Amino acid sequence: MLKKFNSILLFVILLVAMCGCGKKNTGASEIKDAVNKASVTDSKATNDPVASSSDVEKGVHVRVTSLKGPTTMGLTNLMSKSAAKETKLDYEFAMETQPDQVAASIISGKTDIALVPANLAAVLYNKTKGQVEVIDINTLGVLYCVTGDENVKNIKDLSGKTVILTGQGASPEYVLKYLLEENGVTDCNLEFKSEATEIAAILNEDKDKIAVLPQPFVTVATAKNQEIKVAFSLNDEWNEVNSQSQLLTGVTIVRKDFAEKNPEAVSDFINDHKESTELSNSDVGKTAQLVAEYGIIEKKEIAEKALPYCNIVCITNDEMEKALSGYLEVLYNADKSSVGGNLPGEDFYYKAK
Repeated sequence: MLKKFNSILLFVILLVAMCGCGKKNTGASEIKDAVNKASVTDSKATNDPVASSSDVEKGVHVRVTSLKGPTTMGLTNLMSKSAAKETKLDYEFAMETQPDQVAASIISGKTDIALVPANLAAVLYNKTKGQVEVIDINTLGVLYCVTGDENVKNIKDLSGKTVILTGQGASPEYVLKYLLEENGVTDCNLEFKSEATEIAAILNEDKDKIAVLPQPFVTVATAKNQEIKVAFSLNDEWNEVNSQSQLLTGVTIVRKDFAEKNPEAVSDFINDHKESTELSNSDVGKTAQLVAEYGIIEKKEIAEKALPYCNIVCITNDEMEKALSGYLEVLYNADKSSVGGNLPGEDFYYKAK
């Protein structure tokens, strides 16, 4: 069983290395270390709780693991509410810094619900033979074109230009190439860097450079150099050429066996999550404070500026399926391995009972 787990985890880590956003590419030695670490920790809890109400006798115990970044920002109000023992469900929250850590937790059964990159959800579905379902979209696209070049206002203006970005062989590359192709731009040169922080430093030194960055790095870069502006959102450009889906960042998945045993708990979580995301958009100041307290973004001021551009949502049911299936199809056409080799089946999309 452990051998099978390690085999699945290794495959997932390899795909995450290709498909992550804003992270440097994972080397072979790092993959081996991650697998070895997973082997050692498989017999015990892998996550340190961020906020928990497990000591309270109340509803179903639900273990939620999220990835540090925009996908967790919309969860912070629920985490705070749970810590204050104001939730019906008995939540246990954990936050990880790498997608492979979240993948290990869901595969090994140590978490019930996880917030993950959209393509990783598809990878996990394929590798577990349909044992995970997506229950909502939690974050739309967070990629923006940033530059001090005032001539750049939309994707077509990238013709003849060089754009620096992270994510070679991953979602950012596939998305940008898709948008360039749909707009007939064939002469844009892509220059890849390993870290978003490296790109931010380049922009700070030369405002005329053109970059594609995710939030909150966009906010950090524009705060350091006021001559740098957001030229356009890749969300808007996607919507111009694809009305059948949306540009996505993160989704929320649940283990199928947990969902089948606890349908009411899943429904309660979705309602709690929706309430939390709505509060993230209506009370940015409070949410920014929580984002800083939970260590997602170090400074409240940066979090407060970034939050309105992180596109935090809670999209479910048919709207979720339409948006996500179309997005995964674009990635599949670019590189089948980015979604685990096959597009997920209908059973991938959780429908409220």
